[in-house]
Amino acid sequence: MEFTAQELCDFLEGTLEGNPAVKVRKPAKIEEGMEGDICFLANPKYLAFAYSTRASIIIANEDQIFEQPVNATIIRVKNAYNSIAKVLDQYKIMNGNSGRQNQVDKMAFVSDSAKIGENVFIGIFATIGDGVEIGAESYIHPQVFLGKNVKIGSHTTIFPGAVILEDCVIGNNCIIGSGTIIGSDGFGFAPQEDGTYKKVAQTGNVVLEDQVEVGANSTIDRATMGSTIIRKGAKLDNLIQIAHNVEIGENTVIAAQSGISGSTKIGKNCVIGGQVGIVGHVTIADGTKINAQSGVAKSIKEVNRSFTGSPAFDYNASMRSQVIFRKLPELFEKIFALEQTINEMKKTRV
Repeated sequence: MEFTAQELCDFLEGTLEGNPAVKVRKPAKIEEGMEGDICFLANPKYLAFAYSTRASIIIANEDQIFEQPVNATIIRVKNAYNSIAKVLDQYKIMNGNSGRQNQVDKMAFVSDSAKIGENVFIGIFATIGDGVEIGAESYIHPQVFLGKNVKIGSHTTIFPGAVILEDCVIGNNCIIGSGTIIGSDGFGFAPQEDGTYKKVAQTGNVVLEDQVEVGANSTIDRATMGSTIIRKGAKLDNLIQIAHNVEIGENTVIAAQSGISGSTKIGKNCVIGGQVGIVGHVTIADGTKINAQSGVAKSIKEVNRSFTGSPAFDYNASMRSQVIFRKLPELFEKIFALEQTINEMKKTRV
């Protein structure tokens, strides 16, 4: 990849300050930028590096103020973070890593009954089971396992070692991280009179709609009956557990090490922090924000509310409670002093 500052500026629909002819070959962190690199300033914490970086181009927000001279050419855009995504996507495509190749490795196993679309890449030791369908331009990395009757949409990437078990459906433009398992059995056991447990067969599947991303080493359990559903545009981080019959709404994001118990319904545009636990059979309203390490033990019915703590409750109320909590020793001393004063007054009256 090699672009001039003017070409990048036109691509990002920004405004340019500096040399329009300067060229860049690769992206880099602003604190490590060298000549020929393009860097991004989306977080003001990194502003100091803008004055010392040797990068050729810096992409910054329109309202970014520089209090010292900057040697790099600056491209100002409405949203630097969104521009990062656009440039990195282009860089990946230009360097031939987009996964859009027409190749099936000779050491991959592909069932005769599988249907493979145009320009699909299937890597070494991948297993494509009976009745599998893979849409055009998808990339199946080495050692991926696709079970019987799995359906994969177009322009979807499945990274090495991922397992997608029978009857599961993955949409278009999805990304499945390495080591992720989709369609594992849900945790269903019927207690018996003798204290043992009888396994309940999990007969459903998992459905990921379009533009869903699932990070590495996450697990999404198949439904007992029906489907576990991840709606369009949802983003799941690494190391997440989604139990059977869960439904996650459109454009909801969930950070690492969170666990969602069975049959819980999470609305759209929710933001769930890392290590959040949500009990089963509850409903989380649209636009809910849940702080990291919170535990949700009941349904959240009001939209666009923020919660924290375990058990989780209203974020603003929690912050006020924390202020009081920090003052408890001081408050205790005051209350103790008041009790002593009251006792002395009682003695005086007697």
